[in-house]
Amino acid sequence: MLGGGTFIAQNKVLPGSYINFVSASSTNVNLGERGYAAIALPLKWGKDDGIFEVTSSDFRKNTVKLFGFTYDSDDAKGLRDLFKNIKTLYCYKLMVNGAKALNSMAEALYKGSAGLKIATEIVANTDNTFQANIYFNGTLVYEKKVAALTDLTSDDNGFVVWTLSTLQAYTIELMAAPTETIDEEEVPINLDGDPVTATEHSAFLDAAEAYTFNAMGCLSEESAIKDLYVQECKDMRDDHGVKYQLVVYEKAADFEGVVNVKNSVDAVWWTTGVIAGTAVNASCTNKKYDGEFSFNTNYTKAELENALATGQFVFHNVNGEVRVLSDINSLTTFSDTKGRDFQANQTIRVIDQIAMDIAKVFNTYYLGIVQNDTAGRLSFWNEVVKHHQTLESMRAIENFNPDDVVVERGDTKKDVVVYDAIEVVNAMEKLYMSVVVA
Repeated sequence: MLGGGTFIAQNKVLPGSYINFVSASSTNVNLGERGYAAIALPLKWGKDDGIFEVTSSDFRKNTVKLFGFTYDSDDAKGLRDLFKNIKTLYCYKLMVNGAKALNSMAEALYKGSAGLKIATEIVANTDNTFQANIYFNGTLVYEKKVAALTDLTSDDNGFVVWTLSTLQAYTIELMAAPTETIDEEEVPINLDGDPVTATEHSAFLDAAEAYTFNAMGCLSEESAIKDLYVQECKDMRDDHGVKYQLVVYEKAADFEGVVNVKNSVDAVWWTTGVIAGTAVNASCTNKKYDGEFSFNTNYTKAELENALATGQFVFHNVNGEVRVLSDINSLTTFSDTKGRDFQANQTIRVIDQIAMDIAKVFNTYYLGIVQNDTAGRLSFWNEVVKHHQTLESMRAIENFNPDDVVVERGDTKKDVVVYDAIEVVNAMEKLYMSVVVA
């Protein structure tokens, strides 16, 4: 039996011809999680031709399998800085014309010279079974007992694809680079391929458009590549409504979506994590740098003042500790539509949260589902108000008045127009105190 008729409250259970659908009243107005970052790296191991997702737990437990180096190695130092403040990384391996290492038993799962650290072994057991072992840099990382070749070739071990035609005993054998014939000589192929260019970074940016994250890091120091990242960030924020901030070294972008790190390109790792992971109701001003890199923080007062005036995210020395001077972005040109408040990353976090959350609610529960009549628009108005009241309870905004939210029909019967007003809260940064001494 279908439901139907009029309604007073949006509490119907049965599907039917209600003007406002049940799904609209069951929407989730919880704030979207933060702590998601995206980055492209010139890795020597890892998934080829696409983004792979790495959680903080994955990074700690499966570093070798994912990246081709150990968690405690110098190669992982930047990632350790990044994961101090994020939950999930969308990572992309930058590689051109790389190749997979191989031996007589198997082929490396991924391209890159880290495959040369892999060795394979098959041991014949006395019970007519076989033990397949995989070593990485001399450490046993995988073992499996099998009776048939199909049991071995169909497994997902994370390191190799077995290429055996028959199952028999093999001694430990290292992977090697495949070769090509040049002037009748066999020359090993470069597993890491050719130097990375802007083309590969562009491919990463294209792939990243399918993901939702809070911050993207650019570790390149090449001007053309930094320009590419900045333009992509502007296009995604302004033309596509995808709200994330880009963290880049020495790039005066004059844009609220770009965080311009002053000290060092090494500081981009940690800053990307902080920009992605800082809560919507928090600031990272004066946050202590707890990462592993050393970079210059010895600036004069005049240099620090100039850094703030030119929209630079700068670390400075406070009694021997490295701290963030001010949680700002690169915006330096202010107008009636973008005032000085837009230079504060805390403000950007709030407005980005609103944009992404409200878009998610509309696209999931209203688009093509709810009628654009008075009742439908009232339902959507309630969603916006509840969302903002949640932000206010978290002290991310203040003095919110539901009357400031107006939801109207647009120029056509399919359009909805929302007018909204908020007052963003920022953390304290300056103290001015006058003391009268009697």
